[in-house]
Amino acid sequence: MTLAVLVPGGGGQLGTEIAGVAAASGADVRAPRSAELDVRQAGQVVAAVRQLAVRALAEDRRPVVINAAAYTAVDAAEDDEYGAFAVNADGPRALAAACATTGVPLLHVSTDYVFSGESEGPYQPDDPLSPRSAYGRTKAAGEVAVLGSGASAWVVRTAWVYGAAGSNFVKTMARLEREQETVSVVNDQHGSPTYAADLASGLLELAAAVTVGEAPSKQVLHCTGGGNATWFDFAKAVFAELGADPERVRPCTTAEFPRPAARPANAVLSNTAWTEAGLTPLRDWRAALTEFVAAHRADL
Repeated sequence: MTLAVLVPGGGGQLGTEIAGVAAASGADVRAPRSAELDVRQAGQVVAAVRQLAVRALAEDRRPVVINAAAYTAVDAAEDDEYGAFAVNADGPRALAAACATTGVPLLHVSTDYVFSGESEGPYQPDDPLSPRSAYGRTKAAGEVAVLGSGASAWVVRTAWVYGAAGSNFVKTMARLEREQETVSVVNDQHGSPTYAADLASGLLELAAAVTVGEAPSKQVLHCTGGGNATWFDFAKAVFAELGADPERVRPCTTAEFPRPAARPANAVLSNTAWTEAGLTPLRDWRAALTEFVAAHRADL
C-alpha cells in the first residue's frame, strides 16, 4: 500500500521537491499552489483534506498531509506580521483541525527561527521557543496550533533550505559571482545548509513510518543537512563549486549587514532525535551542494 499525499504549498521550493520525490516513489500526489489551495481559507482546507481521505480510501492508499505552505519573506514579515500569521499560524491550525476530523496524519514543516539563536550548542527539539522576529513568532504560533490540535501531527524543523525552485542563497551567490568581483557575506551566523530534495526524502520517510503506525514518540523533530557552516563558509563553497575563486568571498559581521528582522546567530539544529527515531540522517551539506550545483548549474 502506497501513500496518497497532499502538499499545501506545492509550488514552493520545498513543496516542488516533495511532489517530485513522492511521485517517483509511486505515491498519488496532489501539490496545489497557493492559488489552488489557500491555507488561509478554512473551507478550501477542509475540502482538500476530505478529498484526500476519500481518494486514499478508494485507491487503498495511506493518506498524509505534508504542509510546505509558508510565508517566508522574513524581513517583510516585520511590517506584515498579520499577513504572516494568517499563513504560518492560522493556516496550520486549519489543516490540523481538518486532519483531526478525518484521521489523516499531518507533518508540518517549521524553522530554526522559533529559537533566539543565542544557544552555544545545537538546539534540541524540546528546547523552549524564543523567537526574535515576526516570522519566528508566527512560525512558533503555527507549531503550538498544530501540536495542540488533537491531530496525529508532527512538527519538523529545518534551516537554510535551498533547491531548484524559487529563490535561495545558492542562486543569489551564483548571480553575485557573475555580477561582482567580490562579495561580502556574514561570518558570525552558523547553521546547516539543507538541500530541499534531501529534506523531501526525509519527510517522506517519516510520512511512510507515520502512516503504518511506526511514528517516532517525539512530536517535534529536526531535519537538516549534516554538519554546519557560516553563511561565509556556505558562500565560499558555492563559489568553489562554480569554479570561481572562493577568495572573492569576504567575511563581514552581522552588524555590518543590518536587516529589518533579527537573524539567529546559531541556527544549528540537533538531528539526534531524528536518527534515534530510526530515520535516515541527511548527508553532509557539502556533498549535497556538490550534487545540486552539478545538476542545476545551467539554471543558476
